[in-house]
Amino acid sequence: MPSKPPAGDPVQDAPEVAAPQHAAAGLPAIGHTLRIARQQMGVRRTAQTLLQVNQKDGFDCPGCAWPEGDRRHVAEFCENGAKAVAEEATLRRVTPDFFAAHTLADLASRSGYWLGQQGRITQPMYLPEGADRYEAVTWERAFAIIAEELGALSSPDEALFYTSGRTSNEAAFLLQLFAREFGTNNLPDCSNMCHESSGSALTETIGIGKGSVSLEDLHQADLIIVAGQNPGTNHPRMLSALEKAKGSGARIISVNPLPEAGLERFKNPQTPRGMVKGVALTDLFLQIRIGGDQALFRLLNKLILQTQGAVDEEFVREHTHGYEEFAAAARSADWADTLAATGLERAEIERALAMVLASKRVIVCWAMGLTQHKHSVATIREVVNFLLLRGNIGRPGAGVCPVRGHSNVQGDRTMGIFERPSEAFLDALEREFGFAPPRHHGLDVVRSIEALRDGRAKVFFAMGGNFVGATPDTEVTEAAMRRARLTVHVSTKLNRSHAVTGRRALILPTLGRTDKDVQAGGRQVVTVEDSMGMVHASRGNLPPASPHLLSEPAIVARMACAVLGPASTTPWEEFEKDYGTIRDRIARVVPGFEDFNEKIARPGGFTLPHGPRDERRFPTATGRANFTAAPVEYPSVPEGRLLLQTLRSHDQYNTTIYGLDDRYRGIKGGRRVVLVHPDDARALGLADGAYADLVGEWKDGVERRAPGFRVVHYPTARGCAAAYYPETNVLVPLDSTADTSNTPASKSVIVRLEQSPSA
Repeated sequence: MPSKPPAGDPVQDAPEVAAPQHAAAGLPAIGHTLRIARQQMGVRRTAQTLLQVNQKDGFDCPGCAWPEGDRRHVAEFCENGAKAVAEEATLRRVTPDFFAAHTLADLASRSGYWLGQQGRITQPMYLPEGADRYEAVTWERAFAIIAEELGALSSPDEALFYTSGRTSNEAAFLLQLFAREFGTNNLPDCSNMCHESSGSALTETIGIGKGSVSLEDLHQADLIIVAGQNPGTNHPRMLSALEKAKGSGARIISVNPLPEAGLERFKNPQTPRGMVKGVALTDLFLQIRIGGDQALFRLLNKLILQTQGAVDEEFVREHTHGYEEFAAAARSADWADTLAATGLERAEIERALAMVLASKRVIVCWAMGLTQHKHSVATIREVVNFLLLRGNIGRPGAGVCPVRGHSNVQGDRTMGIFERPSEAFLDALEREFGFAPPRHHGLDVVRSIEALRDGRAKVFFAMGGNFVGATPDTEVTEAAMRRARLTVHVSTKLNRSHAVTGRRALILPTLGRTDKDVQAGGRQVVTVEDSMGMVHASRGNLPPASPHLLSEPAIVARMACAVLGPASTTPWEEFEKDYGTIRDRIARVVPGFEDFNEKIARPGGFTLPHGPRDERRFPTATGRANFTAAPVEYPSVPEGRLLLQTLRSHDQYNTTIYGLDDRYRGIKGGRRVVLVHPDDARALGLADGAYADLVGEWKDGVERRAPGFRVVHYPTARGCAAAYYPETNVLVPLDSTADTSNTPASKSVIVRLEQSPSA
């Protein structure tokens, strides 16, 4: 039988700390998976559900966006994917009685872990202005409230429509369609906070803001560089791909401020050898200082240029632009500056160079460790320079591989969830639906918070996610949200965003990936796009958590009917009845989706076209792949301060907290820990086990404080520290963002540590 949710928040004041582990997965992963699944679902439901995860006739994991191969294992999921499924398929329920028993102030005092553990929300809930708790509301009344508030706005641009990466293609397409028919491009999304820097850099340099490799390319690579990424926790199924690549002769360089167990050794729980011994993955670990990646790749590029015969001159001549300016900038790279920026030894960089020169097919993978700095876009452009030099884009076993987080975050952007849509997309939308969409740019996440703060935005609608928990500058963001006239969250479970509301608030409960979706037109399927551009169907198989739930497409369609009324000629009711009619429209608006319904009927789905990968065609402004020549930047940290990166624990997915442990890093029973190199800690007078407040320092002079963190002496890069988000989001200034992409710079926060009383 499943267990009951915790009645009170667990004490986290004294986490236990042991030595970090040096291997990921194996028997502990199986045990932890089964324990969490049993607690949430019970034994029978666990088997019924997990065997359908990522299967061709099953549902797509609501966790990460890592792709599946054509041949699927019977257990095609990882530990953290199983946790995500268990949390959604839980038998725990949050009913109106729960809300009657808990005031808004009570909910706001609870941890994200406690809120998430309560279970699935069963009915629409409404917080009237001035009320101290939510009350049940009918769907009709909920949509009338939304229509009332949106209708009272002086401009459509006073509304914000946020999208989480869990949203299906069909729901995302409908949401952007509704927002634009309503009259705004204010479509911020979670990409703004993660891989926006990747999209910005790749669109400029290769013409498409997505990765250029397939799963098969990873298996064929000679060298894979994994930079600023922890796949053992954030994308565990990637370890199987790296294991297969190693078996085919690939070598792996990992570039990261922290050693991570998953990149040291992978104990594949699906093979006997893996369970016992596993395979060492990393051949060279470059323990780089936070923010030093651009300097590293710039120096590698200089050294490649200096090596006779190392440049693919034919590729550069036939397919690229801007080489001479780039080469001049690269040749000015300096060893002393690079060693200072990276904290690496000269011999380490020379060894990396030798591995690069010995490899014909090279892939660079990266995640938030590269995308959340002021100079992130320039860093990723430098990675592209590195690959272009030796012709490593547009051939098998080579390319760029930004590893996306949430399961359909890439698909949502493909469907038009973007505050700066292209003219071609808007033209196609206008031709298909017969209305003139707005042409001026909308607001991204950071600018949306500023608009709420300044009173320029008054209604906030979120399709999934935990906006308050995911965004920077917590005190500023929460104050901004409380200025809204109405906040609306389409959700499966509780999170902090439901406790930080506008004057009025709605919670609209929705179907999850695991739930069976039956509409007037029969049983429905939705689609998702993985991190490598593969689109496939997802079919839930469980009875919905409540008869009062609506699907995401149904919620958007009914909201559109209530808000736009009979003046809209868009067939919203038909879209709700049959999602195939949505896909027919997508097929006529979004390139690559022609014959959409026919394509997803094929087991495994289909791959979207990708000019750089498929035919070395680069749809950039120059018609070629573009070298760039940005100045090298890296963070400068004052004496006595550390550079903090925010990160996840192993018992966490984005802002969803599954548990209070981070077993690969040796942390148990608490999340308020800060990982500091022993020499740095001693220099600051902080013993292992001491407690300190983390105090952010930024040019605005505002004190941002995260109190009461247990200091853990840990083998980080010197001068660097790490702590979990969302607890440390309070330290990230709202205006500390990446150039061009405007992504919050959550991986390079200057902090001082002030000793505080022990727990």
